[in-house]
Amino acid sequence: MTETAVKMSNDLSIVNAAARRWLAEGQPLAEATVIETWGSAPVGVGGRMIIANDDAFQGSVSGGCVEADVIALALGVIADGNPKSMTFGIADETAWRAGLPCGCKIRVLVRPMDDDETGKAAEAVRNDRRLRVVATNLQDGSQRLYERADGAAGEIATAFASGSSQIVQSDSGEIFLNVLRPAPRIAIVGATHVAQILTELAKTAGYDVVVVDPRSAFASVARFDPSTAITAWPEAEIRDFAADPFTAIVTLTHVGHIDDEALKIAIRSPCGYVGALGSRKTHADRVARLKTAGFTDAEIARIRAPIGLNIGGRSPGEIAVSILAEVVAAFHGKLPA
Repeated sequence: MTETAVKMSNDLSIVNAAARRWLAEGQPLAEATVIETWGSAPVGVGGRMIIANDDAFQGSVSGGCVEADVIALALGVIADGNPKSMTFGIADETAWRAGLPCGCKIRVLVRPMDDDETGKAAEAVRNDRRLRVVATNLQDGSQRLYERADGAAGEIATAFASGSSQIVQSDSGEIFLNVLRPAPRIAIVGATHVAQILTELAKTAGYDVVVVDPRSAFASVARFDPSTAITAWPEAEIRDFAADPFTAIVTLTHVGHIDDEALKIAIRSPCGYVGALGSRKTHADRVARLKTAGFTDAEIARIRAPIGLNIGGRSPGEIAVSILAEVVAAFHGKLPA
């Protein structure tokens, strides 16, 4: 089976920092990675832990249900140097005690670790927002990093194309292809009140966020974190963001010529989602403008408008919730027709 995303935030920056520190100190380490899941697993495929000893570990593979067993297994792997994979069944009763909604089953690979190939690849993905694939041999624990789809063939090419981690068979046995993807990102055009709330909600959900607005009074440091807000016209900034399939473009200015700039770029880009604030009449006027500018019905149909899932909300907070819900649905392939 395949899994496309870690379901519970498994703060990889903290895990990676711990791995680097312990490796630099020369500590023997083991890496535990979720390689398959069945049911409502709290940590998806790719979730991992780094274990130095029973008092020093970072990360998670199950949200707490089987971590003690995984640590015990890891200590054995550190001692004998042989990788091991094990399947854990988390019963409904155990899951309930751990605060999970229901039981599940997970398969975890534990391997001795003398270099953090996955951590380095994850940092590279974070910096340039390009996929990487780390292939791990389940028999001997050896790893190989694939940095780009160009020239890749077979299962590796399929992994890059699908963006899904999976276990495949090879002449040397089972290979876990761990697809490392950029964090989903929302590029918001319009430093509005809704944008302020959406920014905080999205960050809490694990999304990267950037806000673009040419109006300096709106994008001021008093209203937005300066690392998040950019004072600029959309045409100067949005093209790079829209070129990323892991980015959603959301226009919230409610000012036609500003929103239109971003939408004209977004609907002809590979970005993962395009949405625009406004009533049905506002959107009808927008559609007319875009048609006059030479955009096709198919291109214009990419715009989700009025933006957000229809949950009946009217306040800025409720609108922000509906927008985030629709973006999350888009990235998980669950958008309603």
